[in-house]
Amino acid sequence: MDFSRFILWRIQSGISQSRAGLVILQKKVAGLTEAIVERFLLRARRAAGLRGVANVLVTSSAVLRSLNRQFRGKDKTTDVLSFPSPTSKSGRGNKFAGDIAISADVAADNAARLGHSPAEEVKILALHGILHLAGFDHERDNGKMARKEARLRHALKLPSVLTERAQFAKKISRRRGTSHGMLMRRKA
Repeated sequence: MDFSRFILWRIQSGISQSRAGLVILQKKVAGLTEAIVERFLLRARRAAGLRGVANVLVTSSAVLRSLNRQFRGKDKTTDVLSFPSPTSKSGRGNKFAGDIAISADVAADNAARLGHSPAEEVKILALHGILHLAGFDHERDNGKMARKEARLRHALKLPSVLTERAQFAKKISRRRGTSHGMLMRRKA
């Protein structure tokens, strides 16, 4: 089941969506609850200037690999994927900004290597996804996203910025066959 159908199924199943967005912890992370992620999403969205809600799925590497294959054509696991709302390129001014999928497995591995908790790593990845939903693209913006992420990470009291770790991640991904990316929704 693709992420958008999964979200739709959860909504139709009576799961209410908060002001922060729908949060699904399909795979549990120590120290993290839906309420903690929702509160963080509200703070991070405000700090990033993202007005629309963002749904977040924290799941396994297998699910992220499947989504990466389906939407990006890359048969590799990844840490975070962003699915901007098809109604806006920047996500600003819309009621719905988009979806973010995070691998709990990769978050736990990153956290262990970098010396912070898996819960903090999920927040770092969620912030990174929010910036993508806000229209930033670290692969093309000459460091604009990295600077913004550094400021927000500091303001939100998070450890090391994801884009500062890009060199490290590239080395690891080459060894493991993983990737990281932002996606555009596939048109129905």
